[in-house]
Amino acid sequence: MFQDRDEAAHRLADQLKAYRGKHPLILAIPRGGVPMAKIIADQLAGELDVVLVRKLRAPQQPELAIGSVDESGWTYLADDARAYGGSADYIEAEKRDQMATIRQRRAQYTPIRPPISPAGRIVIVIDDGLATGATMISALHGLRTMKPAKLICAVPVAPPDTLVKVVDLADEVVCLEAPDFFQAVGQFYRDFPQVDDDEVINILRQA
Repeated sequence: MFQDRDEAAHRLADQLKAYRGKHPLILAIPRGGVPMAKIIADQLAGELDVVLVRKLRAPQQPELAIGSVDESGWTYLADDARAYGGSADYIEAEKRDQMATIRQRRAQYTPIRPPISPAGRIVIVIDDGLATGATMISALHGLRTMKPAKLICAVPVAPPDTLVKVVDLADEVVCLEAPDFFQAVGQFYRDFPQVDDDEVINILRQA
């Protein structure tokens, strides 16, 4: 469906061109969303930053999100979190681990400045795709409390049932493709390498 993140980013930027010249704040969900957000920020003449959220991993299945946590500590739990073994004690321990990662990443990513405030801004949240949507749910929830003028979720691909979960949390949802058969975000990219912390830090320094 997409050659790589660059192609997906350019296609998303084209769908978001109405915001060019309005100084939008482009917030990436690390790490995969960061290279895309840089392209989109450049195309829209916007400002780039990150929104730090982490998925809560299912016991014995670290790739499966049973919830998420944002930088403030607000937690989203999926309806089936308990069915996957997410006891209260497990979730509390997992939340502590992920909050530690968030603090570490904030120290790495923006060491010399605070996060850019979304208050009163057109805010566009970027990720390279949604599976369960857990991290995007936390990102949108946290950003809404900061009173942006408009809050937009923009992703290349997501399953239809996930889009239903996020549509009420944003003022606008832009999704290029919503296939019914969905196993993982990576299946929709021919080239989908891991994005590491060094790449994220370099992109944010350039911004």
